[in-house]
Amino acid sequence: MHKIYKTYRVIILIGFLSFLLLPTIQKKFNFIDVEPLSGAITPPQKAVFSIKNWFTGEYQKQSEKYLDESFGFRSLFIRTHNQIAFSLFNKAKANGVLIGKNNYLYEENYLKAYNGWDFVGEKAIKSRLSKIKYLQDTLQKLNKTFILIFAAGKGSFYPEYFPKAYKVKPKQTNYKTYISICKKMKINCIDFNAYFLQQKNKSTYPLYPKYGIHWSIYGMGIAADSIIHYIESKRGIKMPHIYWNKITIEDAKDTDYDIGYGMNLLHKITDNPMAYPVFQFENDSNKVKPSSLFISDSFYWGMFNFGISNVFTDNQFWFYNEEVYPESYSKPLKVRDLDLKKCIASKDVIVILATEATLPKLGWGAIESMYFSYRKTK
Repeated sequence: MHKIYKTYRVIILIGFLSFLLLPTIQKKFNFIDVEPLSGAITPPQKAVFSIKNWFTGEYQKQSEKYLDESFGFRSLFIRTHNQIAFSLFNKAKANGVLIGKNNYLYEENYLKAYNGWDFVGEKAIKSRLSKIKYLQDTLQKLNKTFILIFAAGKGSFYPEYFPKAYKVKPKQTNYKTYISICKKMKINCIDFNAYFLQQKNKSTYPLYPKYGIHWSIYGMGIAADSIIHYIESKRGIKMPHIYWNKITIEDAKDTDYDIGYGMNLLHKITDNPMAYPVFQFENDSNKVKPSSLFISDSFYWGMFNFGISNVFTDNQFWFYNEEVYPESYSKPLKVRDLDLKKCIASKDVIVILATEATLPKLGWGAIESMYFSYRKTK
């Protein structure tokens, strides 16, 4: 009996030690495929040894960071931890993510924007819009069209699901102030925030997802079509149109589930079916394809990726006025390395697009750069 008991203890000890060694074995041999984490993850780098790094302690810090972020099954352990926090304690283990009523997911900046907690002041907004008005009028004389687009925001679209701490009486907001002054100054603008709210209970399919931060892919298609029609109206032309003859209903995916992916859970939440149009573009040689520049936050990525460039002869995208696309797909290109006036001169349509959460820094420096560039030439 004692011998059997001893054997069991040895087996248990071996099993326990094997379990402790599993992460090391996994890291070395990668014998089980583990889903990597989603989001902006920078792979850890091994520390480089030097006498200087050793005595300053930098080598030890780098080594500790590397070991902490690269052991086997790390992503599985993190997903398990996140799933427990979400399922049992209604907590989000993703930076800036909040869980609202009925598990609606938000990024905190959108709630702050809706409540007016990031308001930059009427004076600052009026100053920026004065520059936009000057650019609009100056470029119009050069047969160019300047357009300001307000993308729909999840805070404005779903305030009824806010977490309790964010359900307060909204103050003055950047969005409301921008819209009010734009109307007074007669600035070319499209207000998708207001339009989406008008269509919220009328639309056949969801315009905003439950687990995503951007407008739904279906809603994005509606917005893209509206942008094309607006450009046609302003320039007095007929452009190729976007259309779809088929829509599939599937569990939320791609940008309709982008916060969900960023939560890094064990299991995907599947109670939010969404509409997915099969986008197509007219192929009519008699229609006009203007050249365009879109300076935008991430709300333009979807349109850019599904091929809105098909309605333009040249469609350039300056992501946050930093990276230039499509050029950066093959080789990184920064906006600061471009000749600004030469770029503007080559475009028929210049668009600045932003959602409510990014309005405090609208244009990300592009408005001021263009304004001072054209003021110098007067």
